[in-house]
Amino acid sequence: MYHLRNTPERVMADSTMLDVSMHERRRARRMEDPEYRLAYERAARELAQTDAVIRDLDSLRVDLGISKAELARRASRNASSVRRLFTASQVRPEFPLIAALADALGADLRVVRRTGTRPAVRDGSAKARAAAIS
Repeated sequence: MYHLRNTPERVMADSTMLDVSMHERRRARRMEDPEYRLAYERAARELAQTDAVIRDLDSLRVDLGISKAELARRASRNASSVRRLFTASQVRPEFPLIAALADALGADLRVVRRTGTRPAVRDGSAKARAAAIS
């Protein structure tokens, strides 16, 4: 069950909750397909990593005492796009925007390999998909 969006606290009484059970059953059936599951999990990781970078940038902005409008000015970006980046529930920003904001905050972006993991399999073969699942 999901709460309706656009409510003041984004929390509503149980009587106004959406019934998403059909969606959940359909997703559960689709997750049984290894190819679908891999794509779903990859997308979930990408979203989680994007959210983490945005949270880190916003935290650094707050720590430095810089307003969103000032950060936008320093990064030569539109203030509304920067404000939306930090306030929207789900965003998919372009990398140049993330890099520009990091630069304006005096920060560097780094790629760090996770320990104990293998790189994602991009090969479409059934053998590669099976190896990625096991």
